[in-house]
Amino acid sequence: MNTTILGLLAESAIHTGTGRSAGVIDLPIAREAATDYPFIPGSSTKGALRDRARRGWPDHNWDPIFGLREQAGQLLVADARLLLLPVRCLTGTYRWVTCPQILERYRRDLQRSGLACDLPRVAPTAGEADRAATVYARGRDRLYLEERELSIAGECPAAILDAIRPRIRHQETAARLADQLAIVSNDDMAWFCRYAIPVQARNVLDCNTKTSKNLWYEESLPADTVLYTLLLARDTATRDAVARLFPDDDPYLQLGGNETVGHGWFAVQLAQGGRP
Repeated sequence: MNTTILGLLAESAIHTGTGRSAGVIDLPIAREAATDYPFIPGSSTKGALRDRARRGWPDHNWDPIFGLREQAGQLLVADARLLLLPVRCLTGTYRWVTCPQILERYRRDLQRSGLACDLPRVAPTAGEADRAATVYARGRDRLYLEERELSIAGECPAAILDAIRPRIRHQETAARLADQLAIVSNDDMAWFCRYAIPVQARNVLDCNTKTSKNLWYEESLPADTVLYTLLLARDTATRDAVARLFPDDDPYLQLGGNETVGHGWFAVQLAQGGRP
């Protein structure tokens, strides 16, 4: 098979929901059951790609590529996995946060894509009674993310920065990576994924009285979140057709809900690999 990796940089808030309530949040985002990491189901990504293909090239027959209910297509779409999560920093602008477990997955997916990658392994520690949590990031002795105080153990390895930059579409945005990347422990990352995701209140008002008719709360991934997904094509013609979906002058994909209020826009960075 021919593999393509799509880097997805969120240009707006992203809501890909699960359709069920979780406590006070009426519309939570989709999360992995074991880790609570946000993700985007492959079915959602495939539907968005099909919609873009049909809108951009309506005369082309896309059914052999994306498939029909009774027939599998030539394109296989994986779930979009989290790579970098923007987290509020109390001593400056936000930081892009990731962890060793996410980087390990990323390393394995790059190998499966046929893209050479030699990511060094780093191991920040979670906080305990007798020691402070550590983080790899640029800065002085301490870094404050949300209400957590972390001790800086060193800068992020250059090889990790070099492996992540190709997933970010805009060069100006990718240039900020060295200053804003923070590698935290797996436990701290799980905490940020559970409690640092923005929750928005939305309302429906009566047109005449302006009183509330329906108030609900929903989660959304913040702008500048970075995810990635793998596209596996059964032949080179399918791979080349997908590559044409994102020309340099229009590399954007709308994915998820709330399209009419400007949510769900990604800047797509495409890279072709080899045999998975």
